[in-house]
Amino acid sequence: MKLIIVAGARPNFMKVAPLLWEIGRRPGISAQLVHTGQHYDRAMSDLFFEQLAIPRPDFNLGVGSASHAVQTAEVMTRFEPILNDHRPDAVIVVGDVNSTLACALVAVKLGVPVAHVEAGLRSFDRSMPEEINRIVTDAISHWLFVSEPAGVDNLRREGVPEERIHLVGNVMIDTLLAMKPISEQSDILNQLGLVGREYAVLTLHRPANVDQPEILGGIGRAIQEIAQDRPIVFPVHPRTRAALAGPLAGVHLVDPLGYLDFLRLLSQARLVLTDSGGIQEETTMLGVSCLTLRENTERPVTIDQGTNQLVGRDTGKILAAARMVLASPPPATPPQVKFWDGKAACRILDKLMESDT
Repeated sequence: MKLIIVAGARPNFMKVAPLLWEIGRRPGISAQLVHTGQHYDRAMSDLFFEQLAIPRPDFNLGVGSASHAVQTAEVMTRFEPILNDHRPDAVIVVGDVNSTLACALVAVKLGVPVAHVEAGLRSFDRSMPEEINRIVTDAISHWLFVSEPAGVDNLRREGVPEERIHLVGNVMIDTLLAMKPISEQSDILNQLGLVGREYAVLTLHRPANVDQPEILGGIGRAIQEIAQDRPIVFPVHPRTRAALAGPLAGVHLVDPLGYLDFLRLLSQARLVLTDSGGIQEETTMLGVSCLTLRENTERPVTIDQGTNQLVGRDTGKILAAARMVLASPPPATPPQVKFWDGKAACRILDKLMESDT
């Protein structure tokens, strides 16, 4: 069986890694890796390939940053000749970025079946570009590999045939479990002068949070209040750095971190504030309290587990929730999410190879 696997942005790298590891262990299956270049600076791209032991991409489309329309069109234009030349048995796309949708569309129109890893997630907020990418990619994919039970319910509600839906677990958790022992060798806490369980971590990148000055300013005021009580480390996404009006008092702004440093930083945090979907999952697995700076989440299992809270963007609500978390003991119950056991990639490859026989 011959596959093409697509990665385009930081979250994709952690999702394709366990698939590539598993393919390397199996005879009778091969994969070529396409990196679209949607994230293209070293800290958000090249370094992840090195640290996760992912083979260098067979193809790098070099698309870079652009508007949604231009970026999607560029990926499609550059991906089509690769499919025409190599004609794989299937294309695997992961997550919900523009590269996911663009490559799925090209494959389906050329008659190549698509496997969507992390299918079925829904925020029910169509103002999020990622939500449109999820819905359309799921609609055209042949295999829908789902990471949490709510995704199965969503796909059934949308009328997807049962034989296309496969609850397999979370490939990001595969990577986390494999790499956590290695991340413990990271010196990032010493480099930043931090003490484990005594600091908070902030990430922000969604347009709804960073593109509107009044919203970003309100979040910033809450963060600076929290920073009066304990250090906050803020690895700054490029789009967020461009939007910031100035420094945030008491907040340590750092450049984007590699996967191992960031995993170490997350695992030792007392509190994480984020608008990222993947970080909600990682903190749940790590047993770290998370406040999600959004009005919705496509990862409801993180709420069910009690590690994550939706707090929105209101300054007062963020502050109240943070103070409550910091005044309470850390989560003590290990996560109990079905198939979050480090074997999701194995289940995915089993299904794909089963269909090839």
